[in-house]
Amino acid sequence: MIEGKRPAALSAIAVVNGAAGVITFLFWALVYVRLFRGGPIDDPALRASLSGTLGFLVGDVVWAVPLLIAAAAGLWRRRLWGRDLALMVNALWVYSLTVIWVRDLHAGAVSPGALLFTPFALFAVWATVALWKNRRAFSF
Repeated sequence: MIEGKRPAALSAIAVVNGAAGVITFLFWALVYVRLFRGGPIDDPALRASLSGTLGFLVGDVVWAVPLLIAAAAGLWRRRLWGRDLALMVNALWVYSLTVIWVRDLHAGAVSPGALLFTPFALFAVWATVALWKNRRAFSF
């Protein structure tokens, strides 16, 4: 382990990633209960829209949430794999929010997910730069 105090930026990124993992999971749990607990949907357009939402739900629960939690733990311990996972989730934030904002602007309505998660995407841009600046603070 590298000696010395953990840089404040790494602590902040670890805390935000951990919180984002929990918030993301709770958001999708609420979406599931509200949208997917009903019966079959006859309207093809609504079914297609919900299918896209379900795709984001599954992708986030399978990939983003575990990666966010693992990145937080790894960053807190200043492990190189934690930095790498944090960089992965940063890319996921930027990509996902780009898709969400294009979809919402095209549809003419901003979704709750866009409002809730945009700050995390903006934070991810800053965090990527901070991780690069603090790259020597990590050990294997």
